Amino acid sequence: CRRSSSDIVLHDPEHSLLLTLEPGGGCQEKAQRASDRRPLCHEPVKMTATGIAVGANKGHVVTKRDLAPRASRRKGYLSKKVKFVRELVREVAGLAPYEKRIIELLKVGKDKRALKVAKRKLGTHLRGKKKREEMAGVLRKQQKAAHK
Repeated sequence: CRRSSSDIVLHDPEHSLLLTLEPGGGCQEKAQRASDRRPLCHEPVKMTATGIAVGANKGHVVTKRDLAPRASRRKGYLSKKVKFVRELVREVAGLAPYEKRIIELLKVGKDKRALKVAKRKLGTHLRGKKKREEMAGVLRKQQKAAHK
């Protein structure tokens, strides 16, 4: 389900319904079974606890603590040091044979074939696209250096 910022969302915990009013005037209603614990549209609905042991908003009333972000949030983030080391290794070791082949295919304008080669070597379409773009960047750098 897609929501725009102008949508109005109403949640009725008693009847377990979620109403989405769209700006065009349409209304979308979705029922949620009690056994279905996943939030609708993968967006959690914020509820405030009432301090009562039963009901839709059951639970002890607490103040939400502001916690520091976990280290796992940084996973995959490219730091300056890692970027420098990768550039140095690329400079010293050069390109792999399949990367050279991709560059040759890009030179003659066979982008689709280059993607197929990259995809075959790397396993997934997304990785193949990323590698093709990386090799296109290397080719541009080579051509730029040749013109100077």
